[in-house]
Amino acid sequence: MSVDLVGFVGVVLLAYLVPGPDFVVIVRASVRRRALGRAAALGAQTGLCVHMCAAVLGLSVLATRFAYAFTVIKLLGAAYLVYLGVRALLDARRMPQREDGPRCATDRRRSFLQGFVTNALNPKAALFFLSVLPQFVDRDGPLTGQILLLGVADIVLGIGYWLALVMVAARLRSVLERPAWRRRWERVTGGLLIAIGFGVAATE
Repeated sequence: MSVDLVGFVGVVLLAYLVPGPDFVVIVRASVRRRALGRAAALGAQTGLCVHMCAAVLGLSVLATRFAYAFTVIKLLGAAYLVYLGVRALLDARRMPQREDGPRCATDRRRSFLQGFVTNALNPKAALFFLSVLPQFVDRDGPLTGQILLLGVADIVLGIGYWLALVMVAARLRSVLERPAWRRRWERVTGGLLIAIGFGVAATE
């Protein structure tokens, strides 16, 4: 079995450097609190595990063969992004408050869920495991083991990248603690999420 791991890692790193919906969700959570950013990042990579498992089981191929199933996934993902964007715009109308102790666990669960759903319903992630990942496997070897190897490599690299991003984004909190800046930030990220959601829905 000969897997092009080096080439795959290069492609994965380039893919992570291109901002997508998970990027916006994780940065937005990180600005609120570093722990929330880590929770969102973990949720995003857990959502990626869904696509990896689907690729191993062959479900991704079935989804693309039945166009309506892929369309449903795409529209659900787009609707969720628009929902997050609208919530951010509504948050912008309220004065930001510091999160207190009792809400910490709830906020972490919410951030994890947002990251998870965003990636689990991301059609681009599904297409990556279906069309890009197979280009780096040995066709003459056992595909299941190779897909798992490359999928785990993708997830591990993503965790490292997102945690580094969380550390950088969390530094913005001192600036965004000011109400005026926080409102602007929520409006910008809300608008981006809505725009990305409509963009996802409009893709063929």
